Amino acid sequence: MALDAMNDRSDEALLELYAEGDPAAARALTLRLGPLAYRLAMRMLRDGAEAEDVAQEALLRLWKIAPEWRTGEAKVSTWLYRVVSNLATDRLRKRRGSSLDDAPEVADDSPSVLDEMMRRDRMAALDAALAQLPDRQRLAVTLRHIDGLSNPEIAEAMETGVEAVESLTARAKRALAKLLAGRREELGFGDD
Repeated sequence: MALDAMNDRSDEALLELYAEGDPAAARALTLRLGPLAYRLAMRMLRDGAEAEDVAQEALLRLWKIAPEWRTGEAKVSTWLYRVVSNLATDRLRKRRGSSLDDAPEVADDSPSVLDEMMRRDRMAALDAALAQLPDRQRLAVTLRHIDGLSNPEIAEAMETGVEAVESLTARAKRALAKLLAGRREELGFGDD
């Protein structure tokens, strides 16, 4: 089946097609879910090479479970978020011997214009503030406000209740507001 014909299929339908041996379904699902997995891993790990490794490992695990996938029990994307967050958390635990602040910054070689510089400063400030949050708060607020998942999807991915997700995101937002409070003018927000 052509790759273009796969675009209107659900993740679950693509996974079923892959399990039946359709390589185009795997390509379509990888193109759809790979960037999401990478972004989540990057937010958690702050290291491009590690994030790429985690995203690839998560997708490999998805391909391995494809034949046993039971449609309707969970969304493929939610399952993938859970696997990525677990793999990234494992790597963070292994890193605990060294400081997360020692992790290399990701270089951006794109040409810099004033708007791009301001965007990067804002993202760096947000990333630095996110790095100061406890792991579960950082994961919950990232999934909710950066990746756009609903609270029930986050609860499933984090294997916790919706109320716990609401509490984690509320505490994370309060902590982020406090961490970024004195930087509004510096980050170009002025008195808006």
